[in-house]
Amino acid sequence: MKTPNQYLAGLPTTIFTIMSQLAVKHGAINLGQGFPDTEGPQDIIQVAAEALQDGRNQYAPLTGLLELREAVASSNRRFYGLEVDPATEVVVTSGATEALAACLMAVVEPGDEVVVIEPLYDTYLPALRLLGAVPRCVRLQPPHWSLPEAELRAAFGPKTKAIMLNSPMNPSGKVFVREELELIADLVREYDAYAICDEVYEHLTFHVKHMPLMTLPGMRERCMRIGSAGKSFSLTGWKVGYVTAPAALASVVAKAHQVLVFATAPNLQRAVAYGLKKDESYYQALSAQMEMQRDLLRDGLHRLGFETLPADGSYFIVADISRHADGRDDVDFARWLVEHAGVATIPVSAFYDPEGDAPPQNLIRFAFCKKPEILSEALKRLEKALS
Repeated sequence: MKTPNQYLAGLPTTIFTIMSQLAVKHGAINLGQGFPDTEGPQDIIQVAAEALQDGRNQYAPLTGLLELREAVASSNRRFYGLEVDPATEVVVTSGATEALAACLMAVVEPGDEVVVIEPLYDTYLPALRLLGAVPRCVRLQPPHWSLPEAELRAAFGPKTKAIMLNSPMNPSGKVFVREELELIADLVREYDAYAICDEVYEHLTFHVKHMPLMTLPGMRERCMRIGSAGKSFSLTGWKVGYVTAPAALASVVAKAHQVLVFATAPNLQRAVAYGLKKDESYYQALSAQMEMQRDLLRDGLHRLGFETLPADGSYFIVADISRHADGRDDVDFARWLVEHAGVATIPVSAFYDPEGDAPPQNLIRFAFCKKPEILSEALKRLEKALS
């Protein structure tokens, strides 16, 4: 029998699956997976429930319901001053992961090079390699997650087609500042490239302001900006994403979306449109709650002797295990924590290209998008195991 796709068949079971399975086996608190353990706003959920009964349950338009595309355009204007045509410059997708795939399909061809920044979200490299693209990885430098200018410049070249920029960033929690964005924008213009901007945590920043690359000079026509209702409304299971892009790019993204899934659940689209119209107090409260949870976990980890790296956004904070590792690398230490402390985390080495140089092996990622009482219990378990 002929073999299936060799690249996909050869992918190992992800560390995320392994750690979640171990968490179940050992009755551990799962601070590995990045999803909230509380429901999103009840009024948004109620709108979705009512929309199931309104007789509009057939295919939504390819690019999404007009009311949601208008809400996305309005959100772009309200938060970032971006003027967007909802008729031609917004595409609704089945989650941000599908949006990433559609944006890559829209611009990348076999042999093209794409700059990616490590540590990186785990679907980036498989998606690139399935398209026949060549990833050019640039590593942020811990402990401050600084962007190395020389390495970034060296990653761009005549074959560069795009850069994938994740800000606020998973897993590091980094929010790229204007100086870094200007450097990236300069290189994108110099090499006539595109930018695929994964901004799903745009409303989850802590005393720093998220700045879309699209707002910088010359970037409006080169950027595809991806947002996520799952992250903005703590409804990750809904899988509703949206791409903002210039019309010429959005039309190609829509063609990729048509090949992948065609349309997204209409009742969820209507509920997300409602949610995007919430006033700024909602987004401020969401950010403040997540910041409180970050601080609770961060301060507790400090008391236990872990150093943590800056986390100005997202659901995640990274801790240095050096004081407690006792010779173990991040993978072995994460397994030990599940088995002996009853707390699941993710080793940060999983967020690096396995075909590249050896990654840092002294860092683990905690998700703090959990109830405060769960985080407190996790800290008690860690204290007991480490004492």
